[in-house]
Amino acid sequence: MSNTIQPRLTQVFRFVRCNYTDGVAELVYAFDDDDELIERIRFPNAPAVPVARVAAFDAALKLLHLIAGISYYKAGVPPQIEVADGPLDDATAELLDALYLHGLAEFAYRNGLDLRGRIAFPRHDAETTTSSRDAAAPAVGMLNLRKRTLVPIGGGKDSLVAVEAIKAIGGEATAVWVGNSALIAACAERTGLPMLNIQRELAPGLFELNRLGAWNGHIPVTAVNSAILAVAAVLYGYDSIAFANERSASAATLEYDGQQVNHQWSKSYAFEQLLGNWLHTHVASDLDYCSLLRPYSELSITRAFAKLTSYFDVFSSCNRNFRLLGPKPADRWCGQCPKCHFVFLALAPFLPKPRLLSIFGRNLLDDESQAAGFDALLEYQDHKPFECVGEGAEARAAMYALSQRPEWQEDALVARFRSEILPQLDASLLALEPWLEPSPEQRVPVRLQPALKTIG
Repeated sequence: MSNTIQPRLTQVFRFVRCNYTDGVAELVYAFDDDDELIERIRFPNAPAVPVARVAAFDAALKLLHLIAGISYYKAGVPPQIEVADGPLDDATAELLDALYLHGLAEFAYRNGLDLRGRIAFPRHDAETTTSSRDAAAPAVGMLNLRKRTLVPIGGGKDSLVAVEAIKAIGGEATAVWVGNSALIAACAERTGLPMLNIQRELAPGLFELNRLGAWNGHIPVTAVNSAILAVAAVLYGYDSIAFANERSASAATLEYDGQQVNHQWSKSYAFEQLLGNWLHTHVASDLDYCSLLRPYSELSITRAFAKLTSYFDVFSSCNRNFRLLGPKPADRWCGQCPKCHFVFLALAPFLPKPRLLSIFGRNLLDDESQAAGFDALLEYQDHKPFECVGEGAEARAAMYALSQRPEWQEDALVARFRSEILPQLDASLLALEPWLEPSPEQRVPVRLQPALKTIG
């Protein structure tokens, strides 16, 4: 990486090339005419790509190249995007335009940027194509993929609920994760499923760009992992990828300057539909991408997880465990971050109090110093945190439920809720029960739909 480059002043972000050899995908990017940035994805024990799947594999690999580029594009946010392979069909360009705009909305908000009108992936010009079909999505058929499911494991409660739902219907599944987290590996092992651990190696030049003053901030990593798993599904032969994103993931964190900012946009139903439809039209009509937990709220999922006692000593949703850099907590729960706050609060209505305290090692709701963190979850004098947490109304319903139970009423933050916050709320909107009803909104394939009945 040139020491003279100023990332924020670059003019062009280039998708240079991508290739795949013997289980290793190389994704190559560059700013202007500067050095190449090369990311590598390693697929363990990769079989040869069957001839019948080569076109599908190439399409999935190209999409991975385009989606993973978001990690690098945001370093400079230049005004022009170039794709070496040439312009994209409308569906691909629309997917990428939406992902880069909405997936980087939090990044833009925090950096005082406005990306609207700035992100435009090159697409076929309908006036210059010889046929209107040239700009349309390519026609693809079935690959006759094996009826089994890749279930991404994140180390938290949601993916474990999804795993057990698929196991409950006798479905064939593999626990898959990207990266080298020991915590996630322990959760994957506890599922008893076959395991697949894919490695992602970011281009070293990205860290050098950061040193040289690049823009920095949140990227939609679920989208990147989804694209990696689409490649894996074609490579290893799986007909479905079932994430564990709940319906609350579709709710915006805040609205700013006329634009919704959602920390979880790549976990939202909008993204799920965009990518799922794209895979059906560009890769294979029998490759399904969905979230098995889409119909359910966070509270409904924590109720289901409360029954899965065999995972209590290995799971963690604490984001401080998953930092790329910096110190990690000594145990599985730091007790200070929004994820710790929310999981504690969401589990509390469904677990005996001593059992919950044994998981966290402390009572977060009896610690006055944690008031600001819980206030943000409740959207009281603050907006919802930029974290993967439930809706403010969900948190209020959980806290209200605790405020009505004698074993919780004397805890500092529950007592404060009763005396200070509850009088300002409409108690008719605080019931827990409506949050436990599933929504009809989902795109779970027919083969996996019986699993939904095991969750509610």
